[in-house]
Amino acid sequence: MEELIARVTNRTGLDAATAQTAIGHILAFLQKEGPATEVSQLLSALPGSEATIAEANAGEGGGGLMGMLGGMMGGGGVMALGQKLMSAGVPMGQMQPLGQELFAYGREKAGEDVMGPIVGSIPGLNQFV
Repeated sequence: MEELIARVTNRTGLDAATAQTAIGHILAFLQKEGPATEVSQLLSALPGSEATIAEANAGEGGGGLMGMLGGMMGGGGVMALGQKLMSAGVPMGQMQPLGQELFAYGREKAGEDVMGPIVGSIPGLNQFV
């Protein structure tokens, strides 16, 4: 996980703690929205991913006003993820480089046969990868 965090910080300029939290939010989103088999294979290929997800999402309750609005809009999907990343300190302009680096790393570690179905199954995700 340290290698991925370093790559994200180098690409985006985010500090390591923010990058780690953002990665945890994205991986949790993939767990919720993506195809279970491929997401499981991705997480297995990224040692420390489960702990990163748990740390990033600790203390999540109702999600506040944005969570409530996202819930009223059918869960929010990628838009809800964007709100969560902004709340974690990721500027809008750094979301695409963050996603690109995370998915490039995923392709290196898990392969395109794992990452392709994940990207293809989540509406709107392709704009961030």
